[in-house]
Amino acid sequence: MTVTAVVGAQWGDEGKGRIIDYLAQQADVVIRFQGGDNAGHTVINQYGKHALHLVPSGIFNPATQNIIGTGCVVNPQSLLEELDSLAAAGVNLDNLWISSRAQMLLPYHRTLDVLEEAARGKDTIGTTRRGIGPAYADKAARSGLRMGDLLQPDWLRARLENALRTVNRKLAILGGEPVDGDALYALCMEFRARLGRRIVDTVPMIRRALAIGADILLEGQLGVMRDLDWGIYPYVTSSNPTAAYAASGAGLPARCIDRVIGVVKAYSTAVGDGPFPTELCDADGEKLREIGQEFGATTGRPRRCGWFDGVAIGYAAWLNGMTGLAITKLDVLDHFETIKICVGYRLPGGEIITDSMPDTPVLYQVTPVYESWPGWLTSTAHCRSWDDLPKPARAYIHRLSELAGIKVDYISVGPEREQMFAV
Repeated sequence: MTVTAVVGAQWGDEGKGRIIDYLAQQADVVIRFQGGDNAGHTVINQYGKHALHLVPSGIFNPATQNIIGTGCVVNPQSLLEELDSLAAAGVNLDNLWISSRAQMLLPYHRTLDVLEEAARGKDTIGTTRRGIGPAYADKAARSGLRMGDLLQPDWLRARLENALRTVNRKLAILGGEPVDGDALYALCMEFRARLGRRIVDTVPMIRRALAIGADILLEGQLGVMRDLDWGIYPYVTSSNPTAAYAASGAGLPARCIDRVIGVVKAYSTAVGDGPFPTELCDADGEKLREIGQEFGATTGRPRRCGWFDGVAIGYAAWLNGMTGLAITKLDVLDHFETIKICVGYRLPGGEIITDSMPDTPVLYQVTPVYESWPGWLTSTAHCRSWDDLPKPARAYIHRLSELAGIKVDYISVGPEREQMFAV
């Protein structure tokens, strides 16, 4: 038995779905442990290309149980759209379950997200406007509804009435239209009709899996630099994508996690506002974006691109207790004669930081300190082993491993499943 947490080690969009899809071929259970439909994991396999927003990336293996965990916020409308798309592609959905304790994201959460972001004026935080923040805020305020409430109609109606008293006051202040409680209740009954059989208490399932020695994957969303506590606050998500939360969000004892794989691109990208020290606003940045097709899987927004950040990976590896790295999109660097790696941040006074992550106000002021590495200017797309890689590519990966302080377990040289290999 192995319990493996797969987490983002940068700003999100690192290619975690690709890693989970690869590892899920031998996994018994995949659990998405936090987040909502505000980010996507793009997977390319025999079923085509899919951007998964809520469904765990193990869904393509019919022998794998897939669980949307308690730490998630679930938008039933977008989940149903996702399931319809997967079903149309011929994917078997019989192995998908939803924790009854997961929070439910309702249409008014999206409305509040849009209005609240607009009210911030020039001080936006770059939300996707999909209601994630308001849904998690309701969870913390104990006014949220959970997916299991759909199975208890009387309880659901009472909870809705209680929630809407506050929601409609907020909407009035922000200039929105009030929510019709009866119409929303009717919509929830539609959700119940289509999703009710998938909503279960997932703890017994997970306990059985552990008891029989199953291999379990814990799938995170976004990355450490968007963590609510440890990221570039306030330009963060509303949950904790770090490995420390994986057990809680999935429903496991913390001692059960054996491996933590941190996923990184061979360069850096970010979507949304906030400091991003290695961002390239030049031809190299545009080249990374175009070759890497760096556009958000959920929103389509162009991603900000930059060189690999060695300070961020050292911080992420320590904070998550990572046991290994998975490096994606190495092939994008095939086209660069010279590649740079950030190995430190220079503060305004001249001091160089190499082993800590400054808080947001300071991070805005740092200047990256770079090393230059020779590129390889040959395709790596055909490589299927460490020895197949060009010598400069192996040297570059060695340096990333040194900065992280951990070994590299997997390398991806293209979007297809067969373009990933173990090191």
